[in-house]
Amino acid sequence: MRRDMDLKKDVMEELAWDRHIDEGIDVHVADGIVTLSGQVGSYGKKLAAEHAALRVSGVKGVVPNIDVSLPPEHERTDEDIATAASMALHWNSLVPRNSVKVIVENGVLSLSGEVAGDFQRQAAEKAVRHLFGVKAVRNDISIKSDIVPRDIKSKIVASLHRQAQLDAENIAVDVNDGTVTLSGPVSSSAERNAALHAAWSGPGITRVVDNMELTG
Repeated sequence: MRRDMDLKKDVMEELAWDRHIDEGIDVHVADGIVTLSGQVGSYGKKLAAEHAALRVSGVKGVVPNIDVSLPPEHERTDEDIATAASMALHWNSLVPRNSVKVIVENGVLSLSGEVAGDFQRQAAEKAVRHLFGVKAVRNDISIKSDIVPRDIKSKIVASLHRQAQLDAENIAVDVNDGTVTLSGPVSSSAERNAALHAAWSGPGITRVVDNMELTG
């Protein structure tokens, strides 16, 4: 188990290395949980800070207490943001036409609707997160309940084993009515995210339960 002091040093170095982050961010680590605090100029930079911390080996979780304070030249009205978001979704080939609705209040953009798979839900969020004026994105898009292939468990397990960055031997997979439950040890947040991505990629999957234990 890595010491919190070492984790803090590595997280701070990773934040400084990431070219998307040019603001100073305070880092606190307790029992492997990293708390980030400070102020950044865009929602995209806040996400970049979260992802940078999660990349560090030994980090069990991240608490992003980061405020988004937009510079004046990036401020937009809610109407402008909603219009831009609707256009971004319209022009994204991965998001089914007219499947996602947008609500904007005080710069917080909420997505709702129903799509066929998690990759479409994630594509919708990625399409709008870097728009001018966006302070946060809430992704409330649901996934259609579809017929789950009978061999979906073996296909998910095979996907886990194909990934070079993932030691899948100790990860148990259970599938029940469109819900995938993953359990077992993983050595890093990157491995956990890779396993979750593999599970969500299955057709007909509507929910993924993460019971994995971080051991690194």
